Amino acid sequence: MKNQVSIGLINPKTPTNVNGVMRACGCYQASQVFYTGNRYDYAKRAERQFEVDTQNVAAKIPLTRVEELLESVPEQAKIVCVDLVVGATPLPEFTHPENAFYIFGPEDGTIPQQIIDAADEVVYVPTVGCMNLAASANVLLYDRLAKSSVTADDELIKQSRDTNNRTRVKHWLK
Repeated sequence: MKNQVSIGLINPKTPTNVNGVMRACGCYQASQVFYTGNRYDYAKRAERQFEVDTQNVAAKIPLTRVEELLESVPEQAKIVCVDLVVGATPLPEFTHPENAFYIFGPEDGTIPQQIIDAADEVVYVPTVGCMNLAASANVLLYDRLAKSSVTADDELIKQSRDTNNRTRVKHWLK
């Protein structure tokens, strides 16, 4: 159960944003994504969207539609709501729990009070204006990784970069 990361999305609006969240999950090692509502399913069928999950993370990380996110909280996970809510903790000051279920509101709304009240923590990303869903997930998951014990070095770069990227900083060429 150590360092288990799950994501909950409340009634996401677009496949592009959900695909962006899935890509972030692959980059930052989240293990599963749950979502509520019908808008994503309708939009996925009705629209042709730009593909943003170029790593095909959706084939590796489950994306599951559920009726209620609070009924889908993984065992021993702390519920962390991520939203621009008065009284929330700024992300730079937040300490991530090892086992977290991060819940994000819809692109055009907010997390319902019932879920905020059930949360162990509520955090917000300090911005001028609000970011879209995929951007918020990326920033939150990056912050978690940056504050973890993962060592940022050249091996991590080699492991993470695209197969077409073999560029090096000039001092490496000597």
